[in-house]
Amino acid sequence: MAEPAAPDSPVAPSGTSAEPPTRRTRRGVRAADTRSRPAAGGSAAGAAAFSGSPAGAGVTGSRGGPFRRRPARRFAALLAALVLVAAADLLAGRAVSPADVGQVLIGGRPHDPLAAHLVQQLRLPRALVALGAGAALAVAGLVLQSALRNPLAGPEVTGVTPGAVLGAVVASGAGLAGWASPGAVVVAAVVGGFTGAGLLWLLAGRDRGDPADVAVHGVLVSAVLGGSTAVALLIAPGEIGSVVQWMIGTTEARTWEHWRLLWPWTLFWGAAAWLATGPLMLLRCGEDVAEAAGLVPARARAGALLCAVALTAGAVAAVGALGFVGLLVPHVALALFGADLRTALPGAALTGAVAVCGADAAAQFASRAVGEWGADRLVVPVGAVTTFVGAAVLLLIARRHTVEP
Repeated sequence: MAEPAAPDSPVAPSGTSAEPPTRRTRRGVRAADTRSRPAAGGSAAGAAAFSGSPAGAGVTGSRGGPFRRRPARRFAALLAALVLVAAADLLAGRAVSPADVGQVLIGGRPHDPLAAHLVQQLRLPRALVALGAGAALAVAGLVLQSALRNPLAGPEVTGVTPGAVLGAVVASGAGLAGWASPGAVVVAAVVGGFTGAGLLWLLAGRDRGDPADVAVHGVLVSAVLGGSTAVALLIAPGEIGSVVQWMIGTTEARTWEHWRLLWPWTLFWGAAAWLATGPLMLLRCGEDVAEAAGLVPARARAGALLCAVALTAGAVAAVGALGFVGLLVPHVALALFGADLRTALPGAALTGAVAVCGADAAAQFASRAVGEWGADRLVVPVGAVTTFVGAAVLLLIARRHTVEP
């Protein structure tokens, strides 16, 4: 008689199908065939995107992990944070007391007759412009990083922000635009932003599909455009105040006209970017995966860059250049909402709005503290806060990755 098969024998009893080997994980026992799924198009990024590995930019586990199961809670938390930072931004100014701000918001009569005018005509549009600009820059950064497949791609290092700043500065120096005419500034910034993106496109040449080469050419274009802005400053030294404001970024003296121009622009191009999330996710998986799915990578990437340039130009025209917002906020959004851009893109918009509005509130509190020390005319710009905080965060991340293998 034949002896029965051993319990761990690979031969299955008659009439049954052989089960794949299993492996034990933190969440239990999972079939080992999920580890051996082939990467679509031979791309490691495609394997990460389809298998849910840690390389998939925040998507963990075969069931999506906690980041995929609870997106509504994270959106609710961001909305609550947005309300808090907006309230802090309204209360942070110097001239109006918090009690008068509350009276104006609830429709009461404040003690100071000027409080209603200051809150309704200056503080409210300032807070709204900060929220809109932060959302636009964050969405633009996530679109750029996805389209170029480069986590270090951002409006600041792809020629878009420097080009928009240069356009606004040149138009201001020529007397065609200024802070009092936001419509003309938007046009000038859009022209400059598309000029920077066009220079990048021309310099990249046949290497447009290589993310590393595109990033290197973007840094070069940004340096050239930044030098051109400095030359414009030498030609028109009387515009030094406007140049510095656009180069650093500020929300001072924002009015309802700025908001009326910013919100429809951001809403339109943000919706266009969200509609392009499908092609963007394919581009993140690599050229082979995109082509296998019937996508034309060059055309899809050009459409994505169009959305990113338009969003960046609108934000720069409203508040100037805000450092590190478009570079770091997308990483936070991916960590919170996972690699699915249909969820991560709105999450990035909320995260960017919270970041910039919170930075503006911190800048106002810092200006108030400095004023109590005797420097009443010193105003801390919001761009300085985002630059300092962003540089510190980037340094911490770099040190952590240097120490850890």
